[in-house]
Amino acid sequence: MELTRRRLLSFVPATALLTAVRPASAARATATAADPGVLLANAIAIYAGTAESNARPDVAAKVASIDSTARTWLSALGHAGTGELFAGVPLGTSDPNLSSSYQHLYEIALAHRRPGAATDLQTAAVRDKIVNGLVWLHDNYYGDQSKGYYGNWFTWEIGISTYVSKTLALIAADAELVIRYVASMDAYLRNGKDGDVDLDSRFHTGANLVDITANRVLQGALLNDDARIRKALQDQFTVFATVDPYNLQHGVTDGYYADGSFVQHASVAYTGSYGKGLLSRVVQTIKVLAGTEYAQGDDLVGVVQGWVEHGFAPLIFEGWMMEIVKGRAVSRTGTGYDDVAVIVEAIVDLADYATGADSQRLKAFAKFTARPTINVNSFVSPVSVGRFADLKADASIVPADLNPAELSTAFNAMDRTVHRRPGYAFALARNSSRISKYEYMSGENLLPWFQGDGAHYLYLSGQDQTQAFGIDYFTTVSPYALGGVTAPVETRKSVPELYGTAYYDNAAAGFTASSESQNTYVYFPVGTNSYSGGATLDAYGAVGWVQSDDFAYASRKDLPADFVVYKNASATKSWFLLDDEIVVLAAGVGDPTRPVTTTLDTRIASATAPVNISDSKPSRWLRYTDGTVAVGYYFLQAADVSARVETVTRSRRVVRTSNPDTAVTKQVFALTHTQPRGAKHTLAYALVPNATESALRSYQHGKLATLSNTVRLQAIQHLGLRLTAANSFAPGLHHLPGLTVDGPASLLVRREASSLQLAVSDPTTQRDSITVNLPAQYFKPATPVDGVQVTRTTIGTRLTFSTRHIYGASVPVKLLPAW
Repeated sequence: MELTRRRLLSFVPATALLTAVRPASAARATATAADPGVLLANAIAIYAGTAESNARPDVAAKVASIDSTARTWLSALGHAGTGELFAGVPLGTSDPNLSSSYQHLYEIALAHRRPGAATDLQTAAVRDKIVNGLVWLHDNYYGDQSKGYYGNWFTWEIGISTYVSKTLALIAADAELVIRYVASMDAYLRNGKDGDVDLDSRFHTGANLVDITANRVLQGALLNDDARIRKALQDQFTVFATVDPYNLQHGVTDGYYADGSFVQHASVAYTGSYGKGLLSRVVQTIKVLAGTEYAQGDDLVGVVQGWVEHGFAPLIFEGWMMEIVKGRAVSRTGTGYDDVAVIVEAIVDLADYATGADSQRLKAFAKFTARPTINVNSFVSPVSVGRFADLKADASIVPADLNPAELSTAFNAMDRTVHRRPGYAFALARNSSRISKYEYMSGENLLPWFQGDGAHYLYLSGQDQTQAFGIDYFTTVSPYALGGVTAPVETRKSVPELYGTAYYDNAAAGFTASSESQNTYVYFPVGTNSYSGGATLDAYGAVGWVQSDDFAYASRKDLPADFVVYKNASATKSWFLLDDEIVVLAAGVGDPTRPVTTTLDTRIASATAPVNISDSKPSRWLRYTDGTVAVGYYFLQAADVSARVETVTRSRRVVRTSNPDTAVTKQVFALTHTQPRGAKHTLAYALVPNATESALRSYQHGKLATLSNTVRLQAIQHLGLRLTAANSFAPGLHHLPGLTVDGPASLLVRREASSLQLAVSDPTTQRDSITVNLPAQYFKPATPVDGVQVTRTTIGTRLTFSTRHIYGASVPVKLLPAW
């Protein structure tokens, strides 16, 4: 797929997409020419499979699972008590239980409608039970909107509608029942406009918008309402446009950005949760539209492939979705492998709609990404299970990553960075006045405070990542001691502990469950710093960040007296992303009134793993191993650090109220530096993935040098790579070997035998230009570069990099001597 096509499409208005693909024939372009029945048939094939797919041996387990689930809920349907449709699922005050009741009817409907070998689930009696269940729920718990809409808005506007719309399609519901339910579903769309989508609503964005509009397409097909279908598609197509932060449409920041970032909830980095949900539903839309005049050709397919290549692929390591883009979902018991199964299914299906080399690249990536243990029964569609089986069996499809073996990806639009090398991947989470520090909501992710404060995750090859990260990492590791975090020594309380509810309840002050105030100050507060981001040059990276208080603390004078806020510690940090190491510099670390602990790294291992720590004398390096993987730590300056291993047992419920009360025991390794209140410290060290002791000793030969480590300028030099990397945090000129840069800026310089490569970015996203001066030598660009002006001066060469309205993106240039 050509990137130019992706970028071109991002500038096409979404409404034009639908118009552009209508057939030229006037006869076919009329509303009556469309056949919504094809949409319904396509949808049923997605969810229930086809006779061909369901007859395949490799799909048999999926079919058996559908039938087994239906039998479970049919039994519960027959044993329900008062106020229940299903036994054990009481109704009347619990919106999750009402949604679950609709889900279970849908699961029965799947088995009833699925093609293939007939069973007693395909009888008229089973259909009658589904219909009676729908009628009973509507009459008693759903149809009266004055009694409904308690709890979470999502349940009423998206969750229930999703199950109902699919169920009505699967059972070929009578028109009267469809009309009754569609009218109610429209009435519950209270964040919309006149029972329809409102693109100006903060609730109708990104993944939520795709869910709502996908439901409305099905509803339109059930009603044979062409206008409803087309309006829903026009609304959905708005998510395909790349978000331009300098020209927001409907004020929406949710969606995909030019650098591959995905944001949901206005400011949360969310590729691994809402993003994967959006990907799945969008691909389902492409499948539903196939063979109809609503289909969009390959334009939408090309855009979605761009998301896969530039947004998802860098965030998947050996079949695991990284923690840095999962918001509150990090507290759920599902694993990063489960997340990727959703993505693999979407890619497998997308590949069937892509063409030529694009299709082959997607298939190769799906084959590369899917672990042998992938649970295909978790796929939505039996058809997808069959497609995946064909892909695996096709010897001509050679597994291949969409990522180069060496890659540094700056997702600056969502304050995330991923650095990959053979053998490891390093993922970093930051925040700013643009991106949230964390996400807490609905009793999920109860202890989130520092997850966006420079927390990092070092994934090592060959390891089962469920043993290193995921839910058990957040359960057993102290929330104040996540790897990479600087935190004041204090005890904080979760939202339920503070207020006795899952949110701060103060309607008089504007705080209700899903109010803007709740979002801004409780659920996902942003930071107050503007500096967060960095530059990439080839496969190397420089990242800088200024630690700050969150917006709630900054606004404390305007908040109610009983609203609890917490002040952060101070720090200025840089990460320099190289080949064998990640170099970390920290300056200005401290707090005037509290001791502060910086956790250089934290790792977990099973209770029986042979964890061992070795170090040098004097202490210049330290090595951790658990018998499977190893990490080294080299100190570029003397540091008073503590290395300890503790056996920790906690319940998974400590991070999410609805988790099972399952005790987890892990060995927790923490490498920390603690300083007294009032002190200001600096730290300089390197994380060395898969380190051997001999590799750590080799650092004594001086291949790395710290050039500066202050709150104004942090910089290193790597002699072997001939690389200088720097982050300047303050205005004015900053001097580095052989050049000056006016800050704030992020800079990488690599000197080669006959050329000089530079890359510059503006981590504040607020500057129009950055200037670099190269004294005593004249240079010219190897090729002209948009956004780089080269001026010959009396003392050398001045480079002016245009950074206006590029949202922290890197501007690279290669220079040649001018003589």
